[in-house]
Amino acid sequence: MKRLRLYLAAVLLMALMVPSIMSCTRSSDDDYAEFINTPRGVFSALWTIMDKHYCFFDLKQKELGVDWNAVYNKYSVSISDNMSSRALFEVLCSMIGELRDGHVNLYSQYDMGRNWSWKTDYPDNFSEDLQRAYLGKDYIIAGEDISYRLFTDNIGYLVIKSFLGGVSDSRFNSMFNTLALCNGLIIDVRDNGGGNTLNADQIASKFTEERVLTGYSCYKNGPGHNDFSDLEENWLEPDRHNLRWVKPVILLTNRGCFSSTNDFVNIMKNLPNVTVLGDSTGGGGGFPFTSELPNGWVVRFSSAPTFDVSKQHIEMGIAPDIRLDMDEDDVKAGIDTYIEYARKLINDQIVNP
Repeated sequence: MKRLRLYLAAVLLMALMVPSIMSCTRSSDDDYAEFINTPRGVFSALWTIMDKHYCFFDLKQKELGVDWNAVYNKYSVSISDNMSSRALFEVLCSMIGELRDGHVNLYSQYDMGRNWSWKTDYPDNFSEDLQRAYLGKDYIIAGEDISYRLFTDNIGYLVIKSFLGGVSDSRFNSMFNTLALCNGLIIDVRDNGGGNTLNADQIASKFTEERVLTGYSCYKNGPGHNDFSDLEENWLEPDRHNLRWVKPVILLTNRGCFSSTNDFVNIMKNLPNVTVLGDSTGGGGGFPFTSELPNGWVVRFSSAPTFDVSKQHIEMGIAPDIRLDMDEDDVKAGIDTYIEYARKLINDQIVNP
């Protein structure tokens, strides 16, 4: 794994854990001294910070028609120096919401501004009740938010609800020993909103025997919308110190897969034994950084993009190998369409390898 990616992953974790103290994009305390603590000063500071450091303006204009200069004109008319703090917060949240980026947030003392349209505008393709039913009561815990069980047709089912918690190599070794005679493994990351990219990488490293190119990364290195460093390769290194799984894997995804889960899916999709089944992921292909506004509010934003092996942005989501929607009649009958289709795929591979 390249040093750039490891550095960005560490910064991402810090930004997730302590957004109120991070200000990675500011080169000095005087960067935004011209903006005073008034509604217009705060508005101008936020727009300018984003203008200089946000990394997806060209992509958002292409995909969503977002013109950042037009956004300034649209919202500046709503700013007045006698408006309340809460009214200002609402205007600023609406302004950054135009980007439809789940990594763009505004933190105040009373709320967090966010836009979740990358997920809420699409079908759920997931039922937590069904997932719980398929896991049953005798599932095995392999780590924080990581559980698995063995189905009666000799297929393993692994649920990863989050990448926030650490990964236990010993428990994964135990899991692979338990599932050693299985014909395949279903990994369910639906509605996993992300966490620590290093944890996602560590899990992915257990599913390959070879070093695999998984994409590219760069970072903003100037104030212009297109000021970026050169692309650096991202490689997945196999975990040669622990057991690895090289049998068939069906990875279940939906629009709720975001941030480091989006990255996990991008990595896994490059492995020859993995088939991605379901809906496109929700995206979140930019590592977030944070900066402070004159009134003490903190803005988090994407400042370092990641790309797939074809050098295409993964910010807008990753398409599955096999597209599938949950069937309403199945759900009513207590059947998870995704899981049953995945079981069929694995069983078909046994009959027709």
